Amino acid sequence: MKVYICEICGDAYVGTEKPHDCPFCGAKANFIKDGAEASPVFLREEALSGETKKRMQETYDLEVKAVATYNCMAGRAKSYETKAMYKRLAKVEMEHATIVTKFLGIDRPVIGEESCSDDEKENFEKTVELEDHAAKLYAGFAKDSTEQRAKIFFTALAQVEAGHIELIKNYL
Repeated sequence: MKVYICEICGDAYVGTEKPHDCPFCGAKANFIKDGAEASPVFLREEALSGETKKRMQETYDLEVKAVATYNCMAGRAKSYETKAMYKRLAKVEMEHATIVTKFLGIDRPVIGEESCSDDEKENFEKTVELEDHAAKLYAGFAKDSTEQRAKIFFTALAQVEAGHIELIKNYL
């Protein structure tokens, strides 16, 4: 058994092989390192510009909204598979919001209430819309970031959100 640490969320995975994606935040395998080699991006000594802090706040707001939306969708799901999928998406988005709180030095995420449809197809379409917006936003943030750790973080999030789109398209 070995310890692997995700450089995006900082969480440890214990197993015989490195996971394909982080089981906590969804980051791709290239962000997962052997425990002794890992250096989570939110711990790196590099100051964040005012613009990056604004982007982090926008990311936080988007992620906590996604958590609340996916919790609603899980509650309205018709099948256990769909309910479990939305619960997992909510956990991943919560992990993203938690990472941002570490960058900004604020308390843990606060999740409000969001509404959703009783119609699963509408919820799937809304999910694709939310994830597409997030993936494009984070890709832009990564491109425009001047701090390396912010660039890495936003790149990872853009990839994760794009993966969520592919997942949901299987249901449409």
